[in-house]
Parts: sequence; structure tokens; C-alpha cells
Amino acid sequence: MLKRKPYAGLTRQLVLAFDIGTTYSGISYCILQPGEIPQPQGVMKFPGQGQVGDCKVPSVMYYDSKGNLKEVGYEAIKDEVTEVAMTEGWVKLEWWKLHLRPKHLSSAHIKDDDIPPLPRGKSVVHVLTDFIKYLFRCAETYIQESYPRYIWQSVKDDIQFIFTHPNGWEGAQQQQIRRAIELAGLVPGTPDGRARVRFLSEGEAGLHFCIWDLFASGVSNQAKYPQGQGVIVIDAGGGTLDLSMYSMKFEPTSFEEIAPAECRLQGSVFVTRRAKDLVQKKLRGSRYSSPEMIDDITNTFDQTTKLHISNAERPAYIKVGSLRENDPKHDIRAGKLRLSGEEVTKLFDDSINAVIDAFEHQRNYVTMPITMAFLIGGLGASDWFWSQLESYFKSQGIELSRPSRVHKAVPDGALSLLVDHLVTSRVARATYGTTFADVVDEENPEHVSRKETWITSDTGLLVLPMAFKSIICKGVQANELKEFRCSLSLVASTKSGFGIEQLPILCYRGTLSDPQWIDRDEESFSTLCNVCFDVSEAIEALTPETNVSGQTGFFYRLSIDVIISFGSTEFSAQVAWKENVSCQERTFLGDFLMFESL
Repeated sequence: MLKRKPYAGLTRQLVLAFDIGTTYSGISYCILQPGEIPQPQGVMKFPGQGQVGDCKVPSVMYYDSKGNLKEVGYEAIKDEVTEVAMTEGWVKLEWWKLHLRPKHLSSAHIKDDDIPPLPRGKSVVHVLTDFIKYLFRCAETYIQESYPRYIWQSVKDDIQFIFTHPNGWEGAQQQQIRRAIELAGLVPGTPDGRARVRFLSEGEAGLHFCIWDLFASGVSNQAKYPQGQGVIVIDAGGGTLDLSMYSMKFEPTSFEEIAPAECRLQGSVFVTRRAKDLVQKKLRGSRYSSPEMIDDITNTFDQTTKLHISNAERPAYIKVGSLRENDPKHDIRAGKLRLSGEEVTKLFDDSINAVIDAFEHQRNYVTMPITMAFLIGGLGASDWFWSQLESYFKSQGIELSRPSRVHKAVPDGALSLLVDHLVTSRVARATYGTTFADVVDEENPEHVSRKETWITSDTGLLVLPMAFKSIICKGVQANELKEFRCSLSLVASTKSGFGIEQLPILCYRGTLSDPQWIDRDEESFSTLCNVCFDVSEAIEALTPETNVSGQTGFFYRLSIDVIISFGSTEFSAQVAWKENVSCQERTFLGDFLMFESL
């Protein structure tokens, strides 16, 4: 049975974990007391909630025509607010988190126009900033009301924050979230401030929660799950389906990621969107076909019907007004719209198939048997979704479990990052590297075929631009201390040619096992980040080298190492070079990476 150790810190500290979801969001917290065993808790009260006890708050917001935030969360879904919003012309924001999605995710079924637009003059970072402010106020109020005031006063200036995000989100998305956190005033934009914020994939957060739910209670016997076998976590959330695969080790308990994490845009909102299309089709030409009625019926499906569909042979019903509502022509009787079992279960097909496809893709990377699977997230509460996945995994010899309290899985599991630290290594989700100019080899057919692109460098050598140097290949596993390096040279004809340099870190997501040229599969390359570094001091010690072409002239060369690490929960990139100072060798690191919007 897993046991948490007492907190070893010398002072009291507060950790807040934010799970900002497409449809619902949640906050968990842990007050770390020296010498005491950490006890994660959830924020269970939000403005306008009514009955206290729900750990989730709707990710819904209203802005007025001037871009001012008017209502958030439960307050934004009240009937009276909806009426005011229509009268005043407010903009309702739902699913706005999907505006952050990476463009590389497979999303042929969704376009920007399918997501409710952002308010005029507002970027997704501005919206996220407003929502983070709201969540933080909720956490502050709840903790102050639940504990003596001195507790909050003693921890408020050094709070540690954990923000979860879908598996498919990387550096660019983390940087946007980090910017919103700073704009919201949670931490200052300083190195110390940034160090108080950590990111964690929803899949890994879910793993922590599931393991504690399974083993910590002592209900399950660890001997049933021998070491060397795998476990997969399926987080079926509002917007994304996130799959993460790990190997298990016990005594001490630890997990290693064994396959690239998968992320598919087929979460709960897409089931609801397909239901809306179905309802519109069935009610076309009826007095229930207005946009307002369709939205109301779709919302009822989302809140009730969707969760309880369990049989393709049994019809499902959606409430439509009062018992007096009847329209047999459009399958409405006694205030309920009838949908056949085949119609409603088909709404889940794309999401179910996305999970199976992602799992099969992950399984190509592993040799060990996968024996356990966990299903969490809001869509995981659907009886039909659960039953179909349970049947599939059973056919594969895998036991699928659905932990209780699935809505708290991600924020509670995120706290375990600092408290338990169970995951010790992670797997590269793509191939990462950089571009460089390769020296021409006239015996190489590939080089010869690119003769029209040959150029003469400052060294006098013929080189080929647009070459790609892999530093990390997709599927490679690394622990948190592992660094991956490649050596390159910066050259210039004069020292003034050096200064503040910028090196792109590229990401390749295509099918080539060894990509060597960017133009060979250009659409599969993207710029993950740029590393900026100043070598103006390093060049003073450089000595001129003779142009190798034999012509008069000199050039200067600075050797650098590009360093990438990803074994932690965040990807990082640096550039290192050496300088001779008083006969001692020192290594300098370039500035921390700067992410670009993708």
C-alpha cells in the first residue's frame, strides 16, 4: 500500500493546482505543514453555485460589447443572466480553451469558425488571464473561510502553482499560459516568480490520481500487478482525449513513460456537437427549430441524456418543454424528443474510435504487456462510452477501471507532482532538432541532386542550407537529468558578424524515421522555440582561421553545443559555449528558450 511521507520542509507552504478545462474547471490545494503528511483537498464552493459540494465550475464567461468581463462560472449559466446577456448584447464564451490548441493536432473535424469567437479586441491569453484571476479568487476565498486567517497570511506570498494541460500541448501553449498567469498577478515575471509555476500533462496528473485511488486505500493488492507490466491512463475530457502509457515499479513505487503521449480532439464537446446536428436535422421545420430551442435541447442532452445512454437497442429521450408538448411528426411526445438507440450511440463512434486508434499507435512503441487501463474525465462518466471501451480492452486482455470522483482526478493528481513525484522518466512525443548548413559531399547523390542550392560559406567550403540535425528522436525515453546535445559551429568573416544570436529548435511530426532535409516533408516541421544567446564576449578570444578555399581571407569560428532536455514536465533548450578566462575554462549557457506562437 502506498504511503505518503511527512512534509520535510521547514516552513508552511501552499500548493494550488488548476485544471482549466474546455467545459469545466477545478482547483485542488494542499497546505504543507512541516512534519505532517500532506492531505490534498478540493475547492468545493464557487459564486452562484447554490448547493455547495461540487468541485467543478463551468468554464463559461460573458463579456460586454466593450470587452469587459461580466459573469463567470455558475453565475454565467443562470437564467436571469442569459436574459440580460441577450438584451445587452453580451458575448458568451464556451469552449474558448480550444483557441489555444496546437495547429498540428489532427482536427479536420474542427475549424476556428466552429469554436465560439473571442470578444473583439481580446486574445485567448487575455481571456485566460481573466479566468485565472477568477479561479484564484475562488481558491483564496474558500481557503480563508475554511481555515484561520493566519494560515492564508502565512503562505500567500510564496504559493506554488501547478497548471495542467492536454497531452498534445507543448512549449508554445505553456508559454501562453505562463504569460496569462503573470498578467493575472499570481507570480511576478522574474526567474523566482517563474520558478513557482509548473506544468503537468493531464495524462500524468491522471496517473497519480488513479494510482492513489487504486492502491493507497489498500483495496487492491500490488502483488496482483507484477513489475514490468504497463498501465494506460485515458483522460476523456471536454475537448481532448489524452492517453498516457507507463511501466510500473514497486518498492519504491515509480512509473516510467514508455510511449509518446497521445492527444486527440474528440472530447465530450464533440459528442455534444454531433448531437446538436442530429437534433437540428430531426426538428427542421418544426416550431422547436429556433437556434435558442436547439441550444436548450442540446444543453439538456449534454447534462443528462448523454451520461445515461447504455444500450444501442433502447431509445433515448431529451426533455423538450412541458408534458403538454406533442409533435408526433418530429418524435416529440409528452415533452420528450425520442432518439433511437442507434442514432444516439453513433454520436460516440468517432470518440471511441479515437481512443482505440491512439492506443494502437502507442502500443507500437512498447514490448511489455499492458495489463491495466484507467478511464477518467467527464466523458468517462458516460455509460455507453465506458461500456464500449471496457469491451474493447477486455478483448485485448486489459482490465479497464473507472475510478470514483473522476471529475477531481486531474487537479488532485496534479498535486502529487510535488508531493509524491511518482513519474521518473518521459518519452519524446516528436523528433526535435535544429537547422544547419551541411558541408557538400560531391560523392553523396542527395547532395548532388541539390546542386542548385549550394552556396559558399565564410569558411570557403560549399555548403547546403536547410539541412536538419536531429537531437532527440520520437520515442526516446529520458529521465529528468538527461541532456541531449549536438555540436554546431557559428562562422563569420569578421568578429562584428557575431553578437546576439538566435537558433531555432524545430519539431518534426511526420512519418520519416530519419528526417534530414526540411524541404523533404516541410509541412511536418514547425518551430517549437528559439534560443537567444549573446556571444559578444566569447568572440574576443577567437583567432582567425584561413579560408580553406586557398583564397585570401580569414574567418572566425565559435563552437557551440545545443542542449535539449525533456525528462521533466517542461521542455527546455539551451546553447553552451566555452571561453578561456585566465587559463581556466568556463562554460556559458544561452538564455532560456523563448517560445513563438504556432
